[in-house]
Amino acid sequence: MRPAMTLMDRIALFQPVDFAAVALLFLLWIGIGFRIEHPSAKHLSTSLIMAGYRQEWMRQMVTREPRIFDAQVLGTLRQGTAFFASTSVIAIGGTLAVIGNAERLAGVAEDITLIDHPTIVWELKLMVLTLFLTNSFLKFVWANRLFGYCAVLMAAVPNDPKDPDAYKCAEKAAQINITGAKSFNRGLRALYFALASAAWLAGPIPLILASLITVIVIWRREFASYSRKILLTP
Repeated sequence: MRPAMTLMDRIALFQPVDFAAVALLFLLWIGIGFRIEHPSAKHLSTSLIMAGYRQEWMRQMVTREPRIFDAQVLGTLRQGTAFFASTSVIAIGGTLAVIGNAERLAGVAEDITLIDHPTIVWELKLMVLTLFLTNSFLKFVWANRLFGYCAVLMAAVPNDPKDPDAYKCAEKAAQINITGAKSFNRGLRALYFALASAAWLAGPIPLILASLITVIVIWRREFASYSRKILLTP
């Protein structure tokens, strides 16, 4: 029976470039999220532009009769969050199953990378992937609940547009809707970086490349996409 590995023994299994690659992964994840949610006033992100349209949606809802259309749109948003939450759970279960059979994974990975690592190395790498998937699941679940809150607030908006509380309640619904969308977008970003973290199985250099490619893709969609250009068109 082999003695149990200490924390220092496990750390010694990784090279400095591994720690640098993981640090870059998390730094880019946090950095791009902050940039998207706190962009410069002259170059708004697509998410922030859409927040303005969500506010306008709730203002228009006050005078729309009937409001079935608004309920259908919100129902579609909730279906999206439920779908991604379910997908995240399935992915988490699959990853945990692979961790439970890490010896088989190690054999496959060694054939690809030609590097012989102890099983614990592959398990730890998969734990990073699981961390991102878990984060995405929690964000999607919270987004789904927030959209549920928004539905209740929308139903509470008085039918008479002249009621002094109509636009106040609609503004509350808009802010909850925006917060739900923010949580949903955070969940999506966590999924993107979960895919990037899977590249660590092939080594630290592939992880670095995957992290950079992921952040470039996200940045382009938020700040340089054709859809953003359309949203800004007068």
